[in-house]
Amino acid sequence: MPWYDEAVFYHIYPLGLTGAPKQNAYEEPVHRLRKLIPWISHIKKIGCNGIYIGPLFESVGHGYETTDYKKLDSRLGTNEDLADFVTGCHKEGIRVILDGVFNHTGRDFFAFQDIKRNRENSPYKDWYCNVNFWGNNEYNDGFTYENWGGYNLLAKLNQKNPAVRDYIGDVVRFWVSEFDIDGIRLDAADVLDFEFMKALRHVANEVKPDFWLMGEVIHGDYTRWVNEGTLHSVTNYHLHKALYSGHNDHNYFEIAHTVKRLYAMGGNRPDGLKLYNFVDNHDVARIYSKLNNKAHFTPVHVLLYTLPGIPSVYYGSEFGIEGKKEKYSDDSLRPALSLADYENACEENPCTRLIAALGKIRQNTPALSYGDYQEMFLTNRQYAFSRNAQGQSVIVTVNNDDSDYVMTLSAGNGVHYKGALSGETVSADDGRFVVNVKANSGEIWLPVEDGQRPVETGENKGAGIKAKEKKKIKEEPDKRTKTGMQTEIAQTEETKTRIVDEPEMQAKKTQTEKPAETGKKAEKTQTEKPVETIKEAIETQMESEAFEKGRIFGLQEAILAIMEKKGPVTDQMRKDVRENIYHDSLITWIKSF
Repeated sequence: MPWYDEAVFYHIYPLGLTGAPKQNAYEEPVHRLRKLIPWISHIKKIGCNGIYIGPLFESVGHGYETTDYKKLDSRLGTNEDLADFVTGCHKEGIRVILDGVFNHTGRDFFAFQDIKRNRENSPYKDWYCNVNFWGNNEYNDGFTYENWGGYNLLAKLNQKNPAVRDYIGDVVRFWVSEFDIDGIRLDAADVLDFEFMKALRHVANEVKPDFWLMGEVIHGDYTRWVNEGTLHSVTNYHLHKALYSGHNDHNYFEIAHTVKRLYAMGGNRPDGLKLYNFVDNHDVARIYSKLNNKAHFTPVHVLLYTLPGIPSVYYGSEFGIEGKKEKYSDDSLRPALSLADYENACEENPCTRLIAALGKIRQNTPALSYGDYQEMFLTNRQYAFSRNAQGQSVIVTVNNDDSDYVMTLSAGNGVHYKGALSGETVSADDGRFVVNVKANSGEIWLPVEDGQRPVETGENKGAGIKAKEKKKIKEEPDKRTKTGMQTEIAQTEETKTRIVDEPEMQAKKTQTEKPAETGKKAEKTQTEKPVETIKEAIETQMESEAFEKGRIFGLQEAILAIMEKKGPVTDQMRKDVRENIYHDSLITWIKSF
């Protein structure tokens, strides 16, 4: 199996973490990257075996306006510093992927500078999209060109040009030969040319076995990018949104709906889509700031590490630091940190202790990397599923309520389970697995071999139900556990009729919590759906779809209107706008102007 199937990533924005100046003066190198060497042991200690780091190469400011693809940013040091960092990671069994900013360059890039000097006579005039020597811009270049996100600071490369493809291919080969990297995260992959990405995949297959290509994609059908011909993985923004809003709204239906949709997108196979899962990164607010209830940090991360996909932690979030997205600056998302300030975090900081425990569990539990996904239990505030592989069945339970919840699940008779976080053991009797899921918490239940002695660890002792307690539950069942899975299935099926296919719509709404019906009445609820009710549901769905189409069209028109005010709009630019039918992506586009 390739290494990335079992990866747990640590994401570093190096210019921020090392405290580099915001603007590059192109002076003598300052060896700030060496500050990251001590972080390698910390990263390994919290159970991560992969690092995504970038942007790293010479640039003007934030790193995404590349000046030189083959030179480490002088604010960070020299190429030798980067080679030493990767070597240090490899010695600890940690793979390294870099940020590949190949959609655009900065204005100081050599090809752009040649166009400024030689205009129509420049051999690089076709390296950029829609260069027009009859126009002008705010820099008084005497020509215009296509940019990214409305910023002329970022000149869009012409990825259809064979010379550009060859050059970027050589850059990737250089990174492998010079630094021995293990993969690349493609910036703005959702706007990259598909033939260009196919060419990159050929290079990836050539340079190194199991060289990993992951792309930044916001919304859409991820299989357009993830397949044998293009990328291995993309950023899972669908799940990112569901994880925080599903907890803030006490709505596990949104999370479960998103997971099912993504799993189906991959053909309902565990190897169908291995998406890059995250709860925060250098572009979005920290998860600790996003959560209305800070206690939800635990169930959010239990899900991050156990749902299908490859988990990633953004530097500093393992300490529970905060950071909010600001209108004109991302500085608060990319702070300088000193590892010395968190010297004993794994022992003293509950957030760090949790992340470290989850990292070790993930690395030692193959079913979490290769297992299928089976939903077992679902209410607004409680959720359970299993991951099954090679005869091992791992059960995950989470609870976003302020009270404990006794959950009854189906399980193999006589099977013993141990809570990986709490150390508690529970046995399945009569095909039932009964556990007490702590308030605002979660657990990963691993099958225990016969004769294995349970060991209690962690903060959640008492998560399992002792034999006497289970007997009492059987004799005096609570309303919420009386009918077990059947009751919860009835709730789930009833709610499904109110969830449309787009999670940004009705799946976002918190479902009304009503006591489940039992007996014949419950059976009737599940089996008898009047024709009029079905008709109304279909009409509601159609109205929602029509409204959504109208809203998307309005956003597209707004973007085109803004573009027209800024300069000529080409057919290709119009095509790019019309092909983007994703609400959040369009909103982000408008905000970027």
